Parts: sequence; C-alpha cells; structure tokens
Amino acid sequence: MVRLPFIASVLRRLRNPSRPEAGHIRLGREGEATAARHLRKSGYKILRRNFRAPHGGEVDIVCRHGNELVFVEVKTRASEDFGRPFGAVDAKKRRLIIRGAMHWLRLLEMPDITFRFDVVEVVAFPEPEIRIIENAFQLADSYSY
Repeated sequence: MVRLPFIASVLRRLRNPSRPEAGHIRLGREGEATAARHLRKSGYKILRRNFRAPHGGEVDIVCRHGNELVFVEVKTRASEDFGRPFGAVDAKKRRLIIRGAMHWLRLLEMPDITFRFDVVEVVAFPEPEIRIIENAFQLADSYSY
C-alpha cells in the first residue's frame, strides 16, 4: 500500500525546509502588509496581492482608486541611509511590473480601462514612514494588451 499523502508531505518539507526567515524577507513582507493597510485607509480597494503572471511579471498590489485601476510596487527599507526605496525601481523592475499589469489587463478584456503605476515607499526607521508615489512611471507607447 502506497502512502501518497505522507510521501507528498515529506517531499514538500525537503523542498521547503522550515528555517528562520531572513530579516530582509520578513521586512519586505511586513512592508507590503503595512502598505496594503495604508492604501485601504487612503481609499484604495485592494483587489489582489502578489499577482504573478504565468510567463514572468509581478505586481505587489492590484487595487482600485476611484475609477482607476492601480498597479502598486511596494519598496521597503529599514532606513534611507543608502537612498530612497523608489531608487530600487529600475528599468528591469518596471518591465516586470508592466508585464504583470499587461497580463492582468488581458484577463479583464477591458481595453478602455484607465490604469496607472504607483510605488509605495515604506521606511521602517527611525520612525515608520509611508509614502505613496502616484503615477511613479508611465507605460511606453509601444505597449498594447
């Protein structure tokens, strides 16, 4: 008799051993949760967190703000000693966000929807600070969904 559930659980543990979470991973996860709470308080309606497109592309938070669909990238830093968190949203990161957003828009099948890309900066120390940067970057004219 084969015990498939037991074997599957052993294989899962081997692939994902339980070990302490790295500090920067925990900081990022907590920053995303903080950003989501702040967005809700600011009138945004959260539709999805951590959206991943099948062939690459990622969006931390997909939400609505008024009549606009908003794709949000959250950047969390312990401090601004090495620059603002927004500085980490480089061209490569923007391409991943846009790829995820384009997939989301294809799923909606609504070509006339208004959307934008925001970045939320979360700086943990010395005092927690959250900044929403609306229209942080634009979609190039060559994109279509």
